[in-house]
Amino acid sequence: MKLLSFIANGRASFGAVKDNGVVDLGTRMAPCTTLRQLLEAGRVAEAAKLVASTAPDHLFDKISFAPVIPDPGKIICVGLNYRDHVAETGRTVTEKPALFVRFPCSQVGHLQPIVKPKVSDDFDYEGELALVIGKEGRHIPASRALDHIAGYSCYNEGSIRDWQRHTSQFLSGKTFAESGSFGPWLVTADEIPDPSRLTLQTRLNGTVVQDTTTDLLITAIPELIAYISTICPLVPGDVIVTGTPGGVGAKRTPPLWMRPGDTVEVEISDIGVLRNKVIAEPA
Repeated sequence: MKLLSFIANGRASFGAVKDNGVVDLGTRMAPCTTLRQLLEAGRVAEAAKLVASTAPDHLFDKISFAPVIPDPGKIICVGLNYRDHVAETGRTVTEKPALFVRFPCSQVGHLQPIVKPKVSDDFDYEGELALVIGKEGRHIPASRALDHIAGYSCYNEGSIRDWQRHTSQFLSGKTFAESGSFGPWLVTADEIPDPSRLTLQTRLNGTVVQDTTTDLLITAIPELIAYISTICPLVPGDVIVTGTPGGVGAKRTPPLWMRPGDTVEVEISDIGVLRNKVIAEPA
């Protein structure tokens, strides 16, 4: 099942993809009004049964896609988690995952514009696989980590490289308002039993700029969940963005930055294509 958050007729809701449209679950699964609340309530199986017997309420061209989880408690990103990206940055592989956070205001949904900030021209793409937690846990063993995942999505972890380099901490370049995107939907974990077998490709204006397979992650998804859940509890709706492969714009000669008018796409097999236009921040 593909679950998503969206806006239709001026109202925020969540639903599931069916045929060429969306079944509105926000109007049918009270008191749940958001996808995060559906996950917290453990009602995904109930939603699937409802979708099977319900016609779509909205066509795709009548909705605006929101970030898959507009209101996550945590967005935890993993840096330097593909060896080719570590190599192109001139760094060394760390013994433990390199973690940083993004804030919800830094992300937009599928087909919504991402914003190049007016303070920088160094706006870079980072195509990544994101996962959403579906079951709460602390000190989760890697052997049971996949049981805690609600599903998977695409993420463009847009980065403002000069601000990222202001200090040794990444955060200042990683969470500019509306600089990243998350979508188009969440593919439930039952449809992707093995997240290490996916292909990931990023395209800028139709040209492939990143191309990898998720089996090349340095720290695999089960170990990421085990490590992060040792630090803090993971709860339904939390998002983990698993890292970007080599090919980022900052390490090309000359650098390849995203510019207003560009189209950037992140495609992951068995999930779909996340597509966004780039616009300039208003003066």
